[in-house]
Amino acid sequence: MRPGGAGCSAGLLLAVGWLFLAGLQPACGTNATGVQDRGLSGPETEGEVSNMKVVREVEYGMCTVTCGVGIREVILTKGCPGSESKCVVRVEECRGPVDCGWGKPISESLDSVRLECVHTPPENRFKYVWKHIRPEQQPIILPNDSAVLEVHRQIHPSAFECDTLDNNEIVASVRFTVYTSNELQMQRSRRPDTDAVLVFVLTIGVVMCIFVIFVLIFIIINWAAVKTFWEAKVSATEVHSELTSVKHRQSSSFQQSTVEPHRREDDAASEWNE
Repeated sequence: MRPGGAGCSAGLLLAVGWLFLAGLQPACGTNATGVQDRGLSGPETEGEVSNMKVVREVEYGMCTVTCGVGIREVILTKGCPGSESKCVVRVEECRGPVDCGWGKPISESLDSVRLECVHTPPENRFKYVWKHIRPEQQPIILPNDSAVLEVHRQIHPSAFECDTLDNNEIVASVRFTVYTSNELQMQRSRRPDTDAVLVFVLTIGVVMCIFVIFVLIFIIINWAAVKTFWEAKVSATEVHSELTSVKHRQSSSFQQSTVEPHRREDDAASEWNE
């Protein structure tokens, strides 16, 4: 064989091999893509099936507060264990308006009073900022950073405010008025009058209820005697009404009898004149 023929055959073989390899690459890429798509679509389908199997409906209970921060129940209405129609899954935090207005102290005496910020357990989860409110002046921030503040009464009434913060965000704010000892005594002296009136009204109501209950019990026990008495009273009323009707009839008939002779005399007089 000549050297030129060998070179041509080698080049031809290389060209055929290159074309063969170029044809195999698209085919292999298509197969790999198909396998990859099937592999990816498999887990998604299983996840969708599992989500379709577990169907749970959830509703939320009432919040324990109307302002600030509180808690509420998360109730499961479908998917509860056993035959229960509803079951409590967990308890979570709920929030209302930040401004809680004016609060009441948790305890007080003639010398001091204890105030408490709005919070939910645990207490150390929140940050508390106490302020002494002054009229027409900037409030004074107090060094106390706990949820409870003890204040001693002064000669003038004072006001305090507590801000409850969660992640540097105010979630509740409540204000308190601390009265003087004299004002507190005056308020306590007024309460007995109100309490006495309330006790009197409640006592009268209880006595009336007891009296009605005893009357009903007496009627039930002596039903036969009560029935006889009632029937006798009804019959006496009927007899009285009958006597009254008879008297009315007699009086009307007597009037008619007295009127008829006068009519006859008038008739006779008129005939004589004619």
